[in-house]
Amino acid sequence: MGAKGPAIIFARTQGSLEGIVAHFELQPEVSRLQQLAEDYWTANPGEFELEKAAFEAGKKIREGDFSVENLATIVKWKSARVVHYLRENSSEKVKQALERATAPEAKARDAILSLVQLHGVGIPVASAILTAIFPERYTIIDFRALEALGHGLQDASFYEKYLAFCKNLADSGVIQPQKDRPAATALRALDRALWQWSNEHGKDILL
Repeated sequence: MGAKGPAIIFARTQGSLEGIVAHFELQPEVSRLQQLAEDYWTANPGEFELEKAAFEAGKKIREGDFSVENLATIVKWKSARVVHYLRENSSEKVKQALERATAPEAKARDAILSLVQLHGVGIPVASAILTAIFPERYTIIDFRALEALGHGLQDASFYEKYLAFCKNLADSGVIQPQKDRPAATALRALDRALWQWSNEHGKDILL
């Protein structure tokens, strides 16, 4: 049996992150994370092309192309059913939201709050948008990942704590980037692992 829970994983956690550890409890065994990330692709056979397109669109946004189409490509990957709501936003409103969210000085909470001003964008979708743009800095927050950490969905400040926890876990070396997949970061592989664990153990809830 592999180690389970953050007490073992984060024995060396420092400074302000110490308070975050108590808020999350990793449900899958640490030794299963890499395999769960691989199993994610088997459980989601159509995901590769959607995710590849989303991260390509994220790269374009990172380079300054703040178009509705780039944003819609990412939103389709996360939640296709809300794309038509997204298109109700004007091009200027989308551009302003993306400019604020991707500004070098923008903190995670500020970036999330900028994006949720858009019609059709809630915190899970906003986190997916940020992940597609900056996969080395952000991860997705949704009911599956949170279930795998013993939590329910909350607000933008909660996302900052969740992101810090996930970054610390990914940086600890318990999971490696999936080099032949879109967004080859340990943080992205961790999100797939958490999603897959919930997919295997949790309930079918749509957010």
